Amino acid sequence: QVQLVESGGGSVQAGGSLRLSCGASGYTFGNDYVGWFRQTPEKKREAVAAKNFGGISTFYIDSVKGRFTISQDNAKNTVYLQMDSLEPEDSAMYYCAIIARNLGCTGGDCFKIDQTWFRVKYWGQGTQVTVSS
Repeated sequence: QVQLVESGGGSVQAGGSLRLSCGASGYTFGNDYVGWFRQTPEKKREAVAAKNFGGISTFYIDSVKGRFTISQDNAKNTVYLQMDSLEPEDSAMYYCAIIARNLGCTGGDCFKIDQTWFRVKYWGQGTQVTVSS
């Protein structure tokens, strides 16, 4: 059973930074894609960023480009989401997930990031990010 564990969430003021981490218990990312998603009670879950763990491809939604950076540490089998210049609109529960590219994906576990469709295979349990103005 794949278990993804997120950490690094917290409360910051607007303009501040946080770094989220996503580790996998009993699982090595290998050539997987790993994505970060977020959700608030008012909005449906949305994709934020994704990365090919075995390569250099990265994907971001427009609202976070230039502010968020997805990266990895192979030795630690961990994916990070560095979030800078945070805005109150970034407040949400953030989830990491193992995802796979899936052209023409349909259904609730399908997300489009930067013109590319992905299907979620495994979800983490989330970490809360709160940005105050």
